[in-house]
Amino acid sequence: MTTAQPTTDVLPEKHRSTLDQALATIRTRAYWSPYPEHPKAYGADGSLDAAAGLAAHEAVLNGRFDLDQPGTDGWTGGEVSPYGPALGVEYPHADVDVLLPAMRAGLPAWRDAGPETRALVCLEILARISARTHEFAHAVMHTSGQAYMMAFQAGGPHAQDRGLEAVAYAYEEQTRTPAGRAAWSKPQGKRDPLELSKEFTPVGRGVALVIGCNTFPTWNGYPGLFASLATGNAVLVKPHPRAVLPLALTVKVAREVLAESGFDPNLVALATERPGEGIAKTLAVRPEIRIIDYTGSTEFGDWLEANARQAQVYTEKAGVNTVLIDSTDDYKGMLSNLAFSLSLYSGQMCTTPQNLLIPRDGITTDQGPRSYDEVVADLAAAVGGLLGDDARANALLGALVNPDVKARLEAAADLGEVALASREVAHPDFPEAVVRTPVMVKVDGSKPDAEAAYLSECFGPVSFAVSVDSTADGLELLRRTIRDKGAMTVGAYTTSADTERAVEEICLEESAQLSLNLTGGVYVNQTAAFSDFHGSGGNPAANAALCDGAFVSNRFRVVEVRRQA
Repeated sequence: MTTAQPTTDVLPEKHRSTLDQALATIRTRAYWSPYPEHPKAYGADGSLDAAAGLAAHEAVLNGRFDLDQPGTDGWTGGEVSPYGPALGVEYPHADVDVLLPAMRAGLPAWRDAGPETRALVCLEILARISARTHEFAHAVMHTSGQAYMMAFQAGGPHAQDRGLEAVAYAYEEQTRTPAGRAAWSKPQGKRDPLELSKEFTPVGRGVALVIGCNTFPTWNGYPGLFASLATGNAVLVKPHPRAVLPLALTVKVAREVLAESGFDPNLVALATERPGEGIAKTLAVRPEIRIIDYTGSTEFGDWLEANARQAQVYTEKAGVNTVLIDSTDDYKGMLSNLAFSLSLYSGQMCTTPQNLLIPRDGITTDQGPRSYDEVVADLAAAVGGLLGDDARANALLGALVNPDVKARLEAAADLGEVALASREVAHPDFPEAVVRTPVMVKVDGSKPDAEAAYLSECFGPVSFAVSVDSTADGLELLRRTIRDKGAMTVGAYTTSADTERAVEEICLEESAQLSLNLTGGVYVNQTAAFSDFHGSGGNPAANAALCDGAFVSNRFRVVEVRRQA
């Protein structure tokens, strides 16, 4: 695919209206996206259609992915698709003592470009990534295990939305202070006024480090990458060793656009690691690293927060997502919604519900009262029905991303009474793929010895139907879970105004994002850019939200120069 080379002169005409719409939408919180989420929308205006995207992906496999970065001292790779095939891609391994100074060299010109030019260059990067969405989808699919349609949407337009959202917040925060020179005059009565000329410049902190995750390399990686780049920083991308390709493609596009726009391409670079090297810890405490974005385990997130003292650290860690089931006026819709939420991408989402709190005396529904056992059995049947057809199951579940998820799934049966057993699903195109349906385990929430199971994140297709003595006890357990363990999402089903208000109050006080009575085509584990906040930054699951002003405002400082008028 050939693309006309942009200059900063043509970028306003191409992208300013998109930036303006993004700025308007983060204020209205309405639905909007400039990136099509239907596969058939691609193939015109230089974008890759499905066949061309697959061909582009296959052309990258089994070869070296050269980025022409300074300090390359060797090559490394080893990604194996969760669907079976080895990708065979080798990436440059960097001598960071050479690479980091080269990245810093481009910062003065990038700073002087100003917030608007930086934002428009970022939008050009996103536009070029969007044109290659089908190619990126294959890269995401074969590193994360997502089914193709989910990889296409979540790894493509939805990730691009989050990147653009970060750019919009970055632009808005940087332009709160007037650009250029401001006149300051203080009256002195009969004497001449005191007069100064003041100039304010947003200045990035330096080099930002993005530590990528295995499951959503672009969706989780783009907010930090574009927030840092748009606020005047250089960005070093350290992908998860099992999911390098999507972020390597991103870095390549970014470097091309930066160079064509007259900036140093080393403002964005890739840092891959050799097996067992563990360079994230080494990079995180380097004095050049001033910002860190991380998605992953609580253990390493806590280590970053405690040890990377020279950097501003943004983390998304583990949480225990909880749904309180008190009552419903759409029992069938509730079961269908929860079944889909538990099944999507085999539960390998930081927003997937894990604990379902159900009063042991049962709930009221539009179909009459249902006991705890009946609710659990009906939900198990809904999941089983949703995934009963192998073709549909493969399209929803994808593949287990790594052996650790499989091990947790297999161990879950020992944690309580199995209400829904997991089964293997054969994939017709990828016989080596490990595809499993979810397991649901019944546990007694009144027994302290059961807490070790359900109050720890069990990442993957594992859920716990937790019996509680009453809705009031469920509310208290919900509060304790958010406060002690954190939650990216909270859900509740109730027809009681008092219970609804009680759940709201808990989530407001403990800072958790709440979804109430979802029974249609929106699910608790889905969030929309420009409208929904992903995480809150106010409970142990994450110290930042995607996206808000706080996510971008501390990536730069405003430096003032005063002159005598």
